[in-house]
Amino acid sequence: MTLPDTAPNPSGADHTFQVDLRGLVDLLSHHLYSSPRVYLRELLQNAVDALTARHGLEPAAPADGFGIRLYADGSVVRVEDDGVGLTAADVHTFLATIGRSSKRAERIAEQRGDFIGQFGIGLLSCFLVADEIHVLSRSARTPDAPAVEWRGRGDGSYTVRTLPASARPRPGTTVTLTPRADAGEWTRPEQVHALARHFGSLLRHPVSFDDGTGGPGASVNPEPAPWARTHPTPGARARALAAYGEGVFGFTPLDTIELDLPAVGLKGIACVLPQAVPAGRRHGHRVHVKGMLLSEQADEILPEWAFFVRCVVDAESLRPTASREALYEDDTLAAVRDALAERLRAWIARAAASDPDLLARFLQAHHLAVKSLAVHDDEILRMLLPWLPFETTDGHATLDEFARTHRTVLVTSSVEEFRQVASIASAAGLGVVNGGYTYDRELVHRLPEIRPEVSVADLDPATLTAHLDPVDRETELAAAAYLALARDALAVFDCDVALRTFQPASAPALLVDSREARHERTRSQLAREQEGGLWGDILGALRQEAPRAQLILNQLNPLVRTAVAIDEPELARTSAEALYGQAALLSRRPLRPAESSLINRSFLDLLAHALRKDS
Repeated sequence: MTLPDTAPNPSGADHTFQVDLRGLVDLLSHHLYSSPRVYLRELLQNAVDALTARHGLEPAAPADGFGIRLYADGSVVRVEDDGVGLTAADVHTFLATIGRSSKRAERIAEQRGDFIGQFGIGLLSCFLVADEIHVLSRSARTPDAPAVEWRGRGDGSYTVRTLPASARPRPGTTVTLTPRADAGEWTRPEQVHALARHFGSLLRHPVSFDDGTGGPGASVNPEPAPWARTHPTPGARARALAAYGEGVFGFTPLDTIELDLPAVGLKGIACVLPQAVPAGRRHGHRVHVKGMLLSEQADEILPEWAFFVRCVVDAESLRPTASREALYEDDTLAAVRDALAERLRAWIARAAASDPDLLARFLQAHHLAVKSLAVHDDEILRMLLPWLPFETTDGHATLDEFARTHRTVLVTSSVEEFRQVASIASAAGLGVVNGGYTYDRELVHRLPEIRPEVSVADLDPATLTAHLDPVDRETELAAAAYLALARDALAVFDCDVALRTFQPASAPALLVDSREARHERTRSQLAREQEGGLWGDILGALRQEAPRAQLILNQLNPLVRTAVAIDEPELARTSAEALYGQAALLSRRPLRPAESSLINRSFLDLLAHALRKDS
């Protein structure tokens, strides 16, 4: 766009902006359209809108009475339609004025909702692949209207001529492009056909393609969408929908969900992915508007939790953005998103009620998606919570199975806490669920809403240690000296040491230490180090009685029985450090540098002691 004349103008008269067409085309290609390939979509769209207007003039005409013909032989690309056409006045008004669209003309304003395009700049996209656009048109509004020829060039100039009606015997429009040498990637015959199939496979008007070789023309959209066809049986319909989904997305759906929202003229399918996808990863969905492909990456059509499906839909009332490559976020789109979410919930409910095998396969692949939905959806929670799999002390099990054997369900707050206690809790008969994964702890706590006979509580160290059997008094006294040395050796880790008996006997020690306790000890340590300063005062104000970790030695384990009988102080300290290190490793939590150093040192000290003994 060039600047207007800036010479002094005492009269204050208005000036008109002058458009630099090459600059505007560069702007479109780099910032509005994702690829030069959209030129064919824009030509098809203009043709479809022209046909829609023609049917408005001749409503009695058969639906397939007017069509679109594509031609590409490598030297030209041509799109011909039997639409409403243009008069000479229309050509000057609409083709030569940037940003104006014939769809805004008053005479057809009431039909605007029937058109795909809304912005009147689509023809400019042809300059992405050609330096000249040739338009030959004849209006259907006037029976004896002459043909009109318009030639637009990339430098911003154009010419208009009125031709005899014989130049275009039938009403309609033909747009011809002579591609630039650097546009061959998008204008080769096979590419034009592929693009036409890509964008126009669901168009309701017949579209054919001719590659100039003399053979019969190929149909771009030989069949309507599978949801728009009749099928002999429900099973045949389901198979047709699944085959279509596989052809579009490249995977065999676990199931297909038919989508139908008459209020906005939306039809289509949702294909359930057969495998799990990473949480939060959103797949793009294919959205057509009045048959024309709008976007392959329209993730805004479904809520975030629905990442277990991919959709292909065709809608009448959704608004495209200016580039016509995404959906305009408005109240209609929000209502459509909510309505489609209800369709997905209804499918899950039907599977839960009537197809347990399908439900099991679905939950095996997508339990995380369902958990994310159940957190916010009470209906899904009531239906599916008992069937969702969790990691428990009985292995991977559904809550329904787990609650049958454990009326009191304990849940950990982290994965590492579960791993610390799983084997011990299982041997003690405690029912513990790993609540460390996303959504799990919150969902387990809601189990009593569905199973009132079951109680749920957080697992804390006191609950676990209360289920470990104490040793007899004589054994406690005999081990007192060793336990004192062990407490002294592990004081640096704020760790107490106790002697108990528990199963399995193969476990020599259990380290009971929650994440919250470690955080509190770290804060207390920082407060001590910063004592006297402002930061130390702040931490001191927050400081609570720092909870201590607890190393519980198993008297049933032969190694522990041997260790507590050691009468050599240094060896006793080393064995206690080794037992602490082994228990820390089994907890699978991240080790602090001091703990890693202790494990290495205790191993080397024990090895040195064994070598000295052997020598």
